[in-house]
Order: sequence, then structure tokens, then C-alpha cells
Amino acid sequence: MTALIIEDEQPAARRLARLLSDSDPTIQIGPVLESVSDSVTYLRTNSHPDLLFSDIQLSDGLSFEVFRQVEPRCPIIFTTAYDEYAVQAFKLNSLDYLLKPIVSRELEAALMKFKRTTAPPAPSALDFGQLVQALNQSQRTYRQRFLISYRDTYRAISTREVAYFYSESKITRLVCPDTKWFPIPETLEELTDQLDPRLFFRANRQCIISVDSIMAIHKHFNGRLKLELTPAAPEEVFVSRERAEELKAWLNQ
Repeated sequence: MTALIIEDEQPAARRLARLLSDSDPTIQIGPVLESVSDSVTYLRTNSHPDLLFSDIQLSDGLSFEVFRQVEPRCPIIFTTAYDEYAVQAFKLNSLDYLLKPIVSRELEAALMKFKRTTAPPAPSALDFGQLVQALNQSQRTYRQRFLISYRDTYRAISTREVAYFYSESKITRLVCPDTKWFPIPETLEELTDQLDPRLFFRANRQCIISVDSIMAIHKHFNGRLKLELTPAAPEEVFVSRERAEELKAWLNQ
């Protein structure tokens, strides 16, 4: 089986190649293509692989432009950091996808799906036009700040000033690096949808952390991870074995 990667971020490309090799050591991975122009040139002059992994946003445009110029003769799995609403567009167009940061179990499931089925017909130019439209309509902005009532005044706190959010006794706390905390009306479930997933991670049912709040990560019993946060959380913060790999992938972007 041969695979080709279109990805302009070298760390992401290296991670995907490593995960592919770990999942199936027999996979032959071709050169990493970093732009629309490079991809078009390669696909016009070389045999197409059995399976193609493509990021969406490349240095010189959307990867859909590649497939408008060169008809793909293999299935495509898109790798994307777009949110769940954009993902619906991929489902409607019968395309597989992996959300970044890619984790091994999702990649393995995609490979199993590919191996169980015959190669589907390549999407048409109309399909890619619909994808572009859906993505443009579904791009969203994430929460930028919180307006906090503080004594007799109001204070606007940027999300980049937040160390973590912690839920205790049905109260959600916004905790700042200087140890100050403020009650906010949102639940952690609501915050999970509002916050940029590149900056915040839902560690468990009680805590959403920012990347800068992590002082240390300790291996714990039964595959769990114990997080040492700054400032210190009211109680010890653990990440389950099921979410540990997602945390490591999030930190390794």
C-alpha cells in the first residue's frame, strides 16, 4: 500500500508519517508535498498513491484547488483543524477526515475503513466547490474575552490571560495565573464549545486547562496522567487513560 501526504506544516507531516508507520509498517509513504503548486506538479507527473492524506489550508491556498486541476485517482482523507460544523460538509460529500491533532486510534479506524472497502469514485469538481462554500460558511471565531464583575467595577479578561477553568460545587471558576479567580455563569460544557481547541483542553469533568498552565505531567496508575498546574488547582487534576493520548497529541502540535 502506498500513501502520499499533502501538508505544509512539517511537524504535523512528520507526526502523521510516524503514526502511519506505527499503524502499518508495510505502508510506503511518498514525499511530503507542501503546496498546491507542488502537489499539482507531482500528481501530473507521477503515479497516484493508493491513499492520499491532505491538509486543507496550504501555504498557497486550499488543497481543493489541487483536485480541481488534477482528478484524483485514489481515496482522499482530509486532515483538518476545522470545527465540527465544517466536518459535516465532508460527511455529505462522502469524504473521510481526521481532526487535528490526529490520534492513532482515529487514524487506525480510517485505515481499517479504507481496507474494508473498495476505492470510492473520486469526488467531482462540484463536490469540492460545495466543500469550499460549506467551509467558508462554517468558519467561526472563538471566545476572546470574559467580562467579569469585580467589586464595584467590571473587568475584561482575555482568554490568553486564563490559566484554567475549574468547576466545583456547581460554580465555574475562571482562574488567572496570579491565583485570582472569578465565578462565571458558563458551564464547562458551554466553554468547551466556545474556546479555541488549540489553546484549551478539557482535562476531565472538572477542569479545562490552557497550555501555559501545565507545569509538569506525571505518569500515574493505570495509564492515567496527573497534571501539575500553576497556580495549583483546588484538587489534584487527573487525565484518564482514554484521554491521555489526546492530551499528548494536543501538546505535540
